[in-house]
Amino acid sequence: MNTPRTTRRRGVVGVVWRDEQFLVIRRSQFVAAPGAYCFPGGGMEAGESEAEALAREIQEELGVAAILGPRLWASQTPWGVDLVWMQIELPAGVPLQLDPREVESYQWLGAEALYSHPELLASNRDFLDAWKQQVFHLDWRPA
Repeated sequence: MNTPRTTRRRGVVGVVWRDEQFLVIRRSQFVAAPGAYCFPGGGMEAGESEAEALAREIQEELGVAAILGPRLWASQTPWGVDLVWMQIELPAGVPLQLDPREVESYQWLGAEALYSHPELLASNRDFLDAWKQQVFHLDWRPA
């Protein structure tokens, strides 16, 4: 017998905005939605704060320690995951070391190119819609 889930799944998303472009990853063939483009991030583990989960996910996927910025937005995916979107920065001069089990590649894309990308996850397009509607701003810079 299957027991219904009593708590919702939660995830975190890291948004890097630099020189009018977003950092996006292409998901590996070994994860859900293989080949899709999205911002880096993932699921929260029991007992983690949003910041702890995002720091862990960026380290796992990109192989670097993220500089965490403000919480930008919250949303819910069509498949029922509650997402928190945070602006982050990556350390200057440190090359990304992608985990091939999770990330196939990465790209820097402008907003329009990203929005119109046929492989972009729908939840990421929703984020871009909210940004275009000025629900939040991407003007944070690390001190």
